[in-house]
Amino acid sequence: MQGRTHTCNALRIEDVGAEVTLVGWYDNLRRVSKNLGFLILRDFYGSTQIVIETEEMMNIVNGVNYESTLSIHGTVRERSNKTVTMATGSIEVVPSSIEVLGKCRYNELPFQIAHSKEADENTRLKYRYLDLRNPAVRDRISLRSKVVAELRAGMAAQDFMEITTPILTCSSPEGARDYLVPSRNHPGKFYALPQAPQQFKQLLMASGFDRYFQIAPCFRDEDARADRSPGEFYQLDMEMAFASQEDVFEIIEKVLPPVFAKYGVYHTASAAPFQRISYADAMERYGTDKPDLRIDLIVQDATGCAADCGFEPFAGQTVKAVVVSDFDGTRKMIDKLCADVEVQSGGKAYWFRVDENGDFTGGVSKFLQERKAQVTEALGLKPGDFVGLAAGKKQAARKTAGVLLKMLGAICPAHMKNDCYEFCWIVDFPMYEIGEESGELEFCHNPFSMPQGGMKALEEQNPLTILAYQYDLVCNGVELSSGAVRNHDPEIMIKAFQLVGLGEEDVKSKFPAMYNAFCYGAPPHAGIAPGVDRMVMLIAGEESIREIIPFPMNKNAQDIMMGAPATVEQKQLDDVHIRIVMPEEKS
Repeated sequence: MQGRTHTCNALRIEDVGAEVTLVGWYDNLRRVSKNLGFLILRDFYGSTQIVIETEEMMNIVNGVNYESTLSIHGTVRERSNKTVTMATGSIEVVPSSIEVLGKCRYNELPFQIAHSKEADENTRLKYRYLDLRNPAVRDRISLRSKVVAELRAGMAAQDFMEITTPILTCSSPEGARDYLVPSRNHPGKFYALPQAPQQFKQLLMASGFDRYFQIAPCFRDEDARADRSPGEFYQLDMEMAFASQEDVFEIIEKVLPPVFAKYGVYHTASAAPFQRISYADAMERYGTDKPDLRIDLIVQDATGCAADCGFEPFAGQTVKAVVVSDFDGTRKMIDKLCADVEVQSGGKAYWFRVDENGDFTGGVSKFLQERKAQVTEALGLKPGDFVGLAAGKKQAARKTAGVLLKMLGAICPAHMKNDCYEFCWIVDFPMYEIGEESGELEFCHNPFSMPQGGMKALEEQNPLTILAYQYDLVCNGVELSSGAVRNHDPEIMIKAFQLVGLGEEDVKSKFPAMYNAFCYGAPPHAGIAPGVDRMVMLIAGEESIREIIPFPMNKNAQDIMMGAPATVEQKQLDDVHIRIVMPEEKS
């Protein structure tokens, strides 16, 4: 009897009179009398109403808890009340038999299935198998499957070959902590789970493969964020031989927009070519290298007209301004805005308004009255404008202004397009920077990127002026990916590392396979790896990345459903030659 004839979303008015078998979960029951009730049966595909009309059938149902699985055999008939909005609302099934397939042994559920998203997050994660029964939650995972299938099809259509790369590999300095796996057969040595398939995909290019991709699992021991899952994530990893930066852009601009337009909560996405913005311009105009181009506001420099106005926080500092026209926010709204900016950026936000007569009012206006004409001209002010301000060292002022811009865009509908996906490329990243902690020259982005100007730039330019063929893909203010034209020349690679104090032997010892492969003649190559989780999050319109991952960890990188991480038996530790030394408790 378990063999169903239809899913719970399949029956329509033309099926009236048919004998059917449905299977699914006992969703709920509305009892009218001891021999009349309306049961909703739910499966992966939808729901169907079952009409209980006999005391015999009602007695079977009375002994069963919600969320038990049932097999129901019966006859389809036309439904008298057709105001119900579910897809099967024109029919109902009158059962001749009901069989319990899997009994739910609990009278009380941790949460109502249809309202699981309202439950505490830890409860949802602990009972994720129940949470996923909620159609609203399940649909996010179904969407993820469709998006991944579409991405695969898009890459195959561009002649890319899907190749899987190893999960057990060696530890590599790629910017985050590795997950280490002890070796049983090689005492004291460890494998590492790959932070990304970076070296393997470059080795594929050196091996003669022309276009590679995979939906690659990546593992990084880092903290969670709203747009980043701890532990593991997936990316659309790709690499092209004999390719330039523009070749990579062309592929991504063909593959991604149709997927976003087809499945996204917004049905329009940037057409090719995406806007190209240099890193320097992005930081100057938007205060971030992840600009949200749906917002039509920009950051302006107000240092020349405001730094010496007599307001102490501006004195000797870089001052940045964001001008918003026709801003009608209340004082309470402005105070909340400034408080939220400080929480997110660590820097204070200041403000003033321009009234209908062109006079400055509110906030820091009294410090700017004597230079009203200069400020007005420098910032292009007009009556009705609101001016948000940030001050500090250049980098800090930019960051605060960037957060201010984004928050103003969110509360000013006239300055924010909410119904589209706006992509852009951030290009021309600096090759090097001075490390905040070390005070020494460090790689800014990716040590394997090709410097613009090649060997000549490394030998003749100030390292801080050297740009790299590095690029980020940004959509609606979210960084989807970083990529680069790779440094495939061993001599240029060694010189690039020498500038940060690493010699030829360091390069050979840290990256032996890649260095040696390039010594056998490697093609110029370039690639990128947009994050699948972040893409699906944007496409679904979700604020948290955990909503689109089947079994996510919590913010502390714990799987509270499975109980991971967990202790293991001493024999397991002995097999891999591990002894645990717990940190001393601080007094």
